[in-house]
Amino acid sequence: MINAKKHYRQIQKVLLIVLALNWLVAAAKMIYGLISHSASMTADGFHSLADGTSNVIGLIGIYYCSQPKDEDHPYGHKKYETLFALGIAAMLLFVAFNLGKQGIFRFHHPVTPQVDMVSFAVMLITIAVNFTVMIYEYRSGKRLGSDILVVDSMHTKSDIFTSISVLAALIGVKLGYPIVDPIVAILISLFIFRSAFLIIKEESGILCDACAIADTKKIEDIVLAIPSVGRCHKIRTRGRMDDIHLDLHVQIDGNITLNQSHQLSHKIQAEIIKALPQITDVLVHLEPNRN
Repeated sequence: MINAKKHYRQIQKVLLIVLALNWLVAAAKMIYGLISHSASMTADGFHSLADGTSNVIGLIGIYYCSQPKDEDHPYGHKKYETLFALGIAAMLLFVAFNLGKQGIFRFHHPVTPQVDMVSFAVMLITIAVNFTVMIYEYRSGKRLGSDILVVDSMHTKSDIFTSISVLAALIGVKLGYPIVDPIVAILISLFIFRSAFLIIKEESGILCDACAIADTKKIEDIVLAIPSVGRCHKIRTRGRMDDIHLDLHVQIDGNITLNQSHQLSHKIQAEIIKALPQITDVLVHLEPNRN
């Protein structure tokens, strides 16, 4: 339990650091975007603000994930992390819709933004900050096995690409093509929508018990290497990549005692979890060998 609490505290620490940096970046883009009447920069600022909001959602999700198993949740609370990752995707969809709508409005009611060296400086500095945040959050997510951190780093990655497109829009305006600004704002909304779709596709598979390990050959090899095992089949997996539940059917000699069968079942479970630590629960169904 202590290790679990320490694990989630580390995730919370990462999210708090990222939250502070995201809101700093958002404030810079939104304030100067409004001052300079740049739709693309303002849109990018709201995108960064959504990054910060997703961090808050992640912090709430981590709180629920860290709760221990209880009578109502015998399998634990880890899927709350998946649920709140979907919440981040919902925030992305909301932001994408509103930014697209604003971009279309500005396309039909054009406003020439004010572009100067400060505009470029703001964007270049925020891109550098976002890149640092993305690398830090992604590596932390992989190290800690956290869906929320990995998914949120994808959110930050999309922010980098949208910021680069804003730079392109500012150059277009500077060259005398103000129409580029709302066009880029619309493209940003489409990019955010795509990021949300990818998150929903991946995380919904976990909630719907999609296959967690497609290639079960390694599991079969582990089981068949154990003495007294004749055949292994009906291998099924589900769950998060750090909390996979496995059930399988194993054929054994029908003449061995119940006590021997019980010990063999525990041996199979131990060998699988030892080789594949991401598997946290193994249910073995023993059958008499039909040969």
